[in-house]
This record gives sequence, C-alpha cells and structure tokens, in this order.
Amino acid sequence: MKKIACFSIPAHGHTNPMLPVAAALVRRGDRVRFYSFAPFEEKIRKTGAEYVSCDAFLPELSAEEEAQLKAVNTTEMTLQDLKITMEMDEFLGREFREFRPDAVYTDSVCFWGKLSAIKHGVPAVVSTSTFAFNKYSSGYMKRSPKETAQLVFGLPKMSKALKELEPYGYHVKSFLSLVVSDNDTDSVVYTSRRFQPCVLSFPEHYAFVGPSVFSAAAPEKKKGRPLVYISMGTVLSDCPDFYRKCIEALKDSDLDVLISCGSAVDPASFAPLPANIRMDPYVDQPEVLAGADVFLTHCGMNSVSESLYMATPMVLFPQTAEQEAVARRVKEIGAGVRLKEVSAGGIRKAVETVLSDSAFARAAAECSRDFRACPGPEGAASFIENAPHTVGENAFLNGLKRRNFISLAAYLLAVVALVPAVGFLIGWKYVWIVGAVAGVLRDPVSKMLQKCNYNTLSRKYRSKNGV
Repeated sequence: MKKIACFSIPAHGHTNPMLPVAAALVRRGDRVRFYSFAPFEEKIRKTGAEYVSCDAFLPELSAEEEAQLKAVNTTEMTLQDLKITMEMDEFLGREFREFRPDAVYTDSVCFWGKLSAIKHGVPAVVSTSTFAFNKYSSGYMKRSPKETAQLVFGLPKMSKALKELEPYGYHVKSFLSLVVSDNDTDSVVYTSRRFQPCVLSFPEHYAFVGPSVFSAAAPEKKKGRPLVYISMGTVLSDCPDFYRKCIEALKDSDLDVLISCGSAVDPASFAPLPANIRMDPYVDQPEVLAGADVFLTHCGMNSVSESLYMATPMVLFPQTAEQEAVARRVKEIGAGVRLKEVSAGGIRKAVETVLSDSAFARAAAECSRDFRACPGPEGAASFIENAPHTVGENAFLNGLKRRNFISLAAYLLAVVALVPAVGFLIGWKYVWIVGAVAGVLRDPVSKMLQKCNYNTLSRKYRSKNGV
C-alpha cells in the first residue's frame, strides 16, 4: 500500500480528471489524501479518498481580482496561487510530517502541491489537464495580443512574488519553470500519444493515459433526429448573448438542442424556449455526448476529450490560448470545424456543415477507438505508484538536440560571416546593424529551425517505425 497526497486548484477542469485516478488508486489499496475545496468535497469522498479542506487558505478577493480570475488572467491566477502557497506552508509542513506520503499527485498549476513535494523531498507526478506543452508543442498556442500584453506586463509582479517565496524554502528560477513541461518531471497527460501534438519530443517521463472519465457509457447515435449539445464550460459560461444566438440559429429546426449554461445564467430568463430546445445549468456531460451528434464547445481539454471519447464531432469556439491549441488539433484530425462567424447564421452554418459531412463523425469515431485503447485511470495510478521513474536515453530527442545545436551554430556562423561582407561592401560603421538584426531574429529563427528539425526527424522516425 502506498500513501498518495493529491493537490489541485479550485477549478473543475483541473480537478475532474484527477478524480477517476484517485478512485483507481483507492481500488488498488492505496491510501489517498486529497487536499481540495468545498465544491469538490462530495466528488472526492465518492472516490474513497480522504478529503482535506483547504478553504481557510483561499484569500478574500477584491471585485477587480475576481473579475480578472474569471477572465482567465494568467498573471492574476499565478499571483493568487503563490499567495495560497505561502499561506499553506505551515499547514502542509505538518501534513507532510504526519501523513508521510510516498508520492504527490498534483495539478500542473497547483503550485502549493508541486513546491511542497520538492521542499519535502517527495516524488511528484504532475497532472496535466491540457496538452503537454514544451518548446515544440507550444507552437499550437496562439496568444491574443491582450493575453500577451497581460503576460508581459505581469512578469515583474510574478518575479517579485517568487522572491517572496524564498524565505519559506521554495526556490523557483522563473515563472516559466513552474508551468512549462520539462523532460525530467513525471507527468500524467489525459490524452493519447496520437492526439498529443509533437509527441515524439516528450520522453517516457510522460504517461499519455487517455481521457480520465468515470462514465461507462458508449457512443449511441441512433435516434429519431440529431442532437446538438452546446456548452461553454464552467469558467466561461456567463455568455447569455451567445446562448441567444444559438437559440435563434437552431429554433424550429429538425434538431434537438440541449444547452448547458452553468450557474451564472438563469435558464428562466430565456423563456419561453422553442419546443426543440432545452436549457439546464448542469448536465451529465459524458452521458449527453454519448448520444449527441454535434458539440458546440469552448474547446476546454476535458470537454473535447469527453466529446472525442464519445465519438462526437464538434463546432469549435475557443476563448483562450490553450483552447486555441486544442481546437487546432481537433481540426487537424478532421473531427470539427471552427465557428468563423459568431452570429445566428454562422452558428447554423457550422452545425449544418458537421451534420452534413459524415467525415467529421468518422474522424471522431476513430479518435474514440484510440482513446479507449489507452491505459486510462488504472494506467495513471500504476505510473503514480511507481514514481519516481528512471528514463533511459531517447535516440529521437538526442538526434533532435544535435540538429538544433547544428542549426543554431550555422545561423551564428552566417552572422559572423556577414559582418566583414557588410564592412567591406557598405562600410564598417554599419556593422552594428548586423548584430542588432541578428539578435532580434535569433529567437524566431531558432523556433523556425526547431520546428523544421522536429518535422524532418519525425517523418523519418515514423517511416522507419511504420507509425
């Protein structure tokens, strides 16, 4: 029997995929202690894990801070997580000394879980609630100008907060080292190797276990007429204008429509609804998706994973950079279309496109088979029990590192060779321009070369190994 300490932030999208894994650990005879918050207590206790309340450590938020969190502001989320980490330090110190866990299973952005594991010398396994992102796969994330500005202007605040952690015994190099996937940390990722972008760039420290869901339902699409399911998740569900456009788009159609609107919107405010449309605050999403023919989604990783697990193609309406990455991957495998025009006409057209072309349903069904072949929560539980993992040499990654080094060296040599050419042909007083331009271009050129090297080696690897 192992003792496992679990940690997550107070967010459904981060906690929910950990719950089936916690249940699997309990079934295997492990003692599981889950540090979480009141909205998740009932769900956690149902897994058989011990629930430990952390509500006392949640800071009181100003109206502005609460609004920033609801808007998924990375800077504000990071600052609040770091505050909670400091507030919980003494409490978690006592817990680690009393419980003496064999391993920590922690959400990737639950800093108090990750940092406590390091501080107390306990093997940690990171729960990655979206794709694993490194310098190759992060190219799938296209941040909006607003998100980029928030991150850039928030870096000084985050750096200051990280320094405040040091007296507590938490030594963190940078904000990125807290959130970016690395090749040395044991990580559980809730998708398949096939669906993970740039999967060959991740070593065996990563367990791609497939979607983590409780539902035993299987896809069943045969019914009287098609079902369209619409949800914007739990964080971004306060969008009554969008729901009205959906209702306008699909009213009186030969379709059944179910809208899950969350607690921020009152379904009664939309009455009377057309006969073919139903609106509920919450539904059993996997059960609904098992029978749905189209899912209009914000592209949260859990929602998309459940949709593909249930072989349901999608209309993709991402709201954040991470959701953009998920939407891009769904589109690449042919299981969905982007919502290009946020209007009643645009919504109707996108839904009709997915329903009229069976290729979308076939692609979703193929992904469903792939997901269901993954090791699932049981595989994740075994991976956690056996942490820390020792990983041998990875020929693909070693080859990729060599290519990247050679490419960067070639770029720098080209710059050095250009200096005398500019000096002799144009004038030595202009040589500084070469250095300035080379410095500005180094990062984008390096990323472009890394991407080219990955794609080249990936094609060779897949051809050689028949995958």
